[in-house]
Amino acid sequence: MSSLAPSAGVVVTLTSAVALAPTAAFAVDYLSADEAAKLMFPQADRFEVRTLTFDAEQLQRLASTGVSPRSARWQVRVAQRGGATLGYVVVDNVIGKFELITYAVGIGSDGAVRQVEVLSYRESHGHEIRLPAWRKQFVGKDASAPLRVGEDIANISGATLSCSHVTEGIRRIVTVIDLALHTGSLA
Repeated sequence: MSSLAPSAGVVVTLTSAVALAPTAAFAVDYLSADEAAKLMFPQADRFEVRTLTFDAEQLQRLASTGVSPRSARWQVRVAQRGGATLGYVVVDNVIGKFELITYAVGIGSDGAVRQVEVLSYRESHGHEIRLPAWRKQFVGKDASAPLRVGEDIANISGATLSCSHVTEGIRRIVTVIDLALHTGSLA
């Protein structure tokens, strides 16, 4: 007759698995992508959604700048007023420590960052990246800026992974838009 009582090995393994599991995440949605776009470009009367598709050569150009493109396709909201392009909004996700962070980057028609907004934050720690002082560090930076934590972007103690990953994502977006502007993909 078999016993239904767990063996000592099972109890230890289950206890270890529970101890190693991440703490509960606190998902908070702050803005939708459309709300962020309107916040970043309030003077826009229209947002046209375009998909950038990069070929192998363009992906290699991105990689040569030290940016991992992650995808050959990027969705870009083009902010327009009276038919003139004001800038671009790109929404992206990066992993924080365990969970995704959804953020949007507003880039002017000159290729410089205008604004960064955190749309959804799902981690239990590191929410300080939403603070305006941290996000304002990106304003005015373009593809020629290092965009690296510890170099031109300050870290937040307790939010190191969130800071690093969002910064890497912003660098990727700025470089993608720069390439698109120089190849005429957004014209």
